[in-house]
Amino acid sequence: MSIKEQFNINRDLSFYKKKFWRYYFYLMGGIFATFLFASWGLLGSMPSFEELENPNSNLATEIISSDGVVIGKFYNENRTAIKYKDLPKNLVNALIATEDERFYEHSGIDGRRTLGAVIKVGTDGGASTLTQQLAKQLFHGEGSHFILFRMIQKVKEWIIAVRLERQYTKDEIIAMYFNVYDFNNYAIGIRSAAKTYFGKEPKELTTDESAILVGMFKNSALYNPVRNPQGVKNRRNVVLAQMAKAKIISQNEKERLQKLPIKLKFELQTHKSGIATYFREYLREFMKQWVKDNKKPDGSDYDIYRDGLKIYTTIDSRMQTYAEEAVQMHLKNLQEEFNTEQSKNENAPFIKLTEAETEKLMMKARKNSERWRILKENGKSDSEILASFNKKTKMSVFTWDGERDTVMTPNDSIRYYKSFLQTGMMAMEPQSGHVKAWVGGINYKHFQYDHVAQGARQVGSTFKPFVYATAIEQLNMSPCDSIIDSPFTIPKGRHNVTETWTPSNSNGEYRGMVTLKKALALSINTVSAKLIDKVGPDAVIELTKKLGVNSDIPSQPSIALGAVEITVQDMVAAYSTFANQGVYVKPQVIDRIEDKNGVLLYKPVTEQHDVLNKDIAYAVIKLLEGVTESGSGARLRTEGGGHGYNRVTGYPYAFRNPIAGKTGTTQNQSDGWFVGMVPNLAAGVWVGNEDRSAHFKGITYGQGATAALPIWAIFMKKCYGDETLEVSREPFERPANLQIKVDCYQAVRDTTSTDENENVPVEEEQNTDEFEI
Repeated sequence: MSIKEQFNINRDLSFYKKKFWRYYFYLMGGIFATFLFASWGLLGSMPSFEELENPNSNLATEIISSDGVVIGKFYNENRTAIKYKDLPKNLVNALIATEDERFYEHSGIDGRRTLGAVIKVGTDGGASTLTQQLAKQLFHGEGSHFILFRMIQKVKEWIIAVRLERQYTKDEIIAMYFNVYDFNNYAIGIRSAAKTYFGKEPKELTTDESAILVGMFKNSALYNPVRNPQGVKNRRNVVLAQMAKAKIISQNEKERLQKLPIKLKFELQTHKSGIATYFREYLREFMKQWVKDNKKPDGSDYDIYRDGLKIYTTIDSRMQTYAEEAVQMHLKNLQEEFNTEQSKNENAPFIKLTEAETEKLMMKARKNSERWRILKENGKSDSEILASFNKKTKMSVFTWDGERDTVMTPNDSIRYYKSFLQTGMMAMEPQSGHVKAWVGGINYKHFQYDHVAQGARQVGSTFKPFVYATAIEQLNMSPCDSIIDSPFTIPKGRHNVTETWTPSNSNGEYRGMVTLKKALALSINTVSAKLIDKVGPDAVIELTKKLGVNSDIPSQPSIALGAVEITVQDMVAAYSTFANQGVYVKPQVIDRIEDKNGVLLYKPVTEQHDVLNKDIAYAVIKLLEGVTESGSGARLRTEGGGHGYNRVTGYPYAFRNPIAGKTGTTQNQSDGWFVGMVPNLAAGVWVGNEDRSAHFKGITYGQGATAALPIWAIFMKKCYGDETLEVSREPFERPANLQIKVDCYQAVRDTTSTDENENVPVEEEQNTDEFEI
């Protein structure tokens, strides 16, 4: 080889070495510049220190019962943050073993996995650590599929991951990772996922359940336990194998768990499911006003769908469940009798309506329907919309045995839904005003009208205690004072009466001299009329208003028989005043509101005022005890039903403790009521159809003692069966030095007002001619 050739070779080697190092430094410089520019935000926005400190997590507001149960949420995304200490060890171990086995060894980037991914060109899985995956979910999402932009995004993820590792502990990163993932089916975050798929809190998850949820991190849409059980089982077994490989579980344990079937307790966590749905909607409306009146420190509004507030309510999840179960047990049964009765009614479910009256009612229902609203927005004419109501269509309808797919015309569906018996029920503590149970209807998804707070209905004889209380206060009467049950007339012009008014008793009979206690127990109409004549309607109205009733009450003597519309909420609060020794306490549903960090934002002040002195309040309680001892509520103390009650739960209640209460039935049995109390719990129940023209034909099934009282009784039976609730069985507290005579002599129990089918006093049938409903 010549010297010239050797020189050229040496020259070429030197040239290429310099070229290599030049490109190498260019590359390193470019990488360094890329990282530097990315960290400065020149390649796209990067989270600030404040955003890293408080990432936008879009947290759901939790509604928490007084016994610590989350009974619902307000959310755009169903996510509730959970702390690391509340995560079970098997769940954390499953995640690390499957997704990032060296999580506790790296500082956000796993060099070994990254190098391996580069060598294998990504064919053997990705190299993202848990911290990198968290960075992507918090600040970037999926990003672009264009290779250059994807590489820039990866650089940004690395930088954010390192910053997250500096900002948070490893345990905090694990908790955040579990809190932000979308597990499908409206479940975002591990707490929502555990509740949705298994009906549990995360700390209660078993090892195989933890493996199922960890397996979903690969692809929650693909590994959806509801839609792809076999795929989920296969993926779960992969996670279990990884746990065995990491020696978290033994080989025997792995094999045992891999054989288990996929067992779910799946329930979508939506606004229309779960318990206390009507109450939660009432609370939502309350919070809309609350956020206007209570601002953040910076002056902005709280967002109940994003800010992760915690609303601690007075509702008791156990009592709420018992109340809903009582409604289900009784009305499902009573509905069968109603349907049987209506089967021969050509205009079902309406009774005694003319064709014109029926069409007016139906037209109102059509125009209030969602179908009418949607078609109107789409530009359809009224005639086109009306024609659509006669065309059969597929629909899913409510039944007491679950939703049923069927085909019917929208007109028929209106009649179908109006045939259902509805209810409103509320229970509260008289002393604190804390509402413990709230059932606004039979099914919130299909019937969204709240019969506790929205629906004021005629109260019938449940109004009479207000008349008696006024008489005791103003006339110095006692439950043992006597009054004559005889025909009675209030002439035109007296007490604003425009026509002579002559109320009669339900059975047309008169008993002569009776005590006030007996008169209220048997719900004698003439006695109530005589009492309101003595004190005047205005005095009764004044007292009723003090008892918290917000309804407009006409200054007419007929209010003594219940020609007044009042909500269940107001009735229960008013009756509770008697149980609370004459002190009215406004119903309260919120205990406190906290922000996501537990900082107290709101603590309501209890509203209360004196209405009656203790002696008078106790005297009314003794009057109401007479109703359950020998009157229309006496079935609470019996052990069996009678002829004609095959569709009712009967009354095998056999309560032996003191109970103060009153039934109520309005004209044509359109409304059935019962409000009952023990010393530390008052509950009221209304039952009826949506329209007053739909009702039972007779008193047997339509009276308050049959329609409403059983719900109260079943609810109380369940409450007494739960010793953790400590519902009182004791007598009401008797005031010291009581000045009113309340212990009346009674030689023989009166059974003159009885249903012909049984030997139990029954609720009166409201007079049908004395006043217009």
